[in-house]
Amino acid sequence: MSTFQTIDDLHLTGKVVLLRVDFNVPVKDGRITDATRIVRSLPTIRALIKAGAKVVILSHFGRPKGKPNPEFSLRPVAAGLSSHLNLPVAFAEDCIGSVAKTAIAAMENGDVLLLENVRFYPEEEANDADFAQKLAALGDVFVNDAFAVAHRKQASVVAIASFLPSVAGRLMQEELTALSKALVKPEKPLAALVGGSKISTKLDLLNNLICKVDILVLGGGMANTFMAAKGLAVGKSLHEADMLDTARTIMETAEAKGCNIMLPKDVVVATELKENAPCQTVAADAVPTDAMIFDLGTEAVAEIKATLALCKTVIWNGPLGVFETPPFDKGTNEVAICVADLTKRGKILSVAGGGDTVSALDHAGVTNGISYLSTAGGAFLEWMEGKQLPGVVALENSAPDAKKGKMII
Repeated sequence: MSTFQTIDDLHLTGKVVLLRVDFNVPVKDGRITDATRIVRSLPTIRALIKAGAKVVILSHFGRPKGKPNPEFSLRPVAAGLSSHLNLPVAFAEDCIGSVAKTAIAAMENGDVLLLENVRFYPEEEANDADFAQKLAALGDVFVNDAFAVAHRKQASVVAIASFLPSVAGRLMQEELTALSKALVKPEKPLAALVGGSKISTKLDLLNNLICKVDILVLGGGMANTFMAAKGLAVGKSLHEADMLDTARTIMETAEAKGCNIMLPKDVVVATELKENAPCQTVAADAVPTDAMIFDLGTEAVAEIKATLALCKTVIWNGPLGVFETPPFDKGTNEVAICVADLTKRGKILSVAGGGDTVSALDHAGVTNGISYLSTAGGAFLEWMEGKQLPGVVALENSAPDAKKGKMII
């Protein structure tokens, strides 16, 4: 597991804490339409308030292309955060310089201030050291609670840690702990459920997983490609004909590594993709030439459920069928309910992530039944691919405590 400090390692009373969060929330007509990212940051913010810190929040919002743009102002987010905290949240119209310094100077212990969008400066996405130093000059310590952008080498995520003692917030700590338990030091047997449309977008993920998991369950369009690679006819189903050799190589490597790749024994097919379209379940080797595979069959679902019942750890990335279009959501729904049930009964540790995965689990009504559900998207995927995340590495190698020794316990 990564070696990093957390806010529990700090004495924060009276200190200005620069807190990096991901408040890149959807906003329509000045109103937040999904406050999930704000809600998930609350434990860290409340812990800092309780510790008597002056909480100064940094975030990006949208893609303003390195210049101020009212459309991408974080001002509406300050109001949204205030309503969730049930406390006043001040807003500064810049994230560096005199405007930010004046706003911070007016703060009392326990106050919360949101600075304007860091991406209003092109230096942010360039990971510019001078810009990071200007950010760092505003505070005494840096807390990163934005795992969702930990894969991005940007000034308020990476370079800033060179100038301040830097620790993980509650959400970052929770995410890293969960992912470590799932993939770095998991209880075995370990199964991975991987779906989605294309192998080509998840090559690194597949190649990493086959070296670490005991069972790799494939679904969605990528399973069709593996089936075609084994010589099965997949009709008009979505698959990547140019990736068949790659799929064969992955299967050969998996066998050599002792990883069992599970492909569906039967599938649900139809001649068109539309809600409640006429469909049938057929064996995996009996797909009609004019049909398309849209979901797992009943035997495939039963086999997956029986396999998961023998596991200790399950990780999930990608839906196993076209869950957005009933009745082709049945397979993903049933497997999701099974994972949630095994989790609830303490049989498995389950970790899931990725935008489509979160949507699929929400559709199945089991988002609260997963041990840890990551909303980090690209960062979650890169972690699962075995890549080092710049934002996490920065926490491990943060600035020594020169002026900060009095804060680090």
